[in-house]
Amino acid sequence: MDQTLVLVKPDGVRRGLVGEIIRRFENRTLAIKALKILVPERERVEQHYSVHRGKPFFDSVVEFMVSGPVVAMVLEGENAIPIVRNMMGALKPAEAQTGTIRGDYTLSVQENIVHGSDSMESAEREISVWFGKEEILP
Repeated sequence: MDQTLVLVKPDGVRRGLVGEIIRRFENRTLAIKALKILVPERERVEQHYSVHRGKPFFDSVVEFMVSGPVVAMVLEGENAIPIVRNMMGALKPAEAQTGTIRGDYTLSVQENIVHGSDSMESAEREISVWFGKEEILP
């Protein structure tokens, strides 16, 4: 079974979409193996987005992500990564299909409700940034 990290970003939490987002993933039979809500510290967010360090948007993404609570979860299931990515929808609002999370709820590239790992390698790295081994259900 594959595992992936999903973050409901501060805009999704602020807008009260956490339950709807979790419902969508559970309806696809993805299992929640870990879940927590926190206001992330800058160091954690910078570590999470380290692959983007030096890019023009890095600082604004970090500022946005530390601006309020985030719901972090580890989802597990067969093909979890591509399924979650498809359910999230395209990053650019104009390209996000209706029926996807971003297609239904976003108008901004930065405030785009959710993050999901884009590969097995990213998932392993990102899960370790947000969770310790003891926090993930077997």
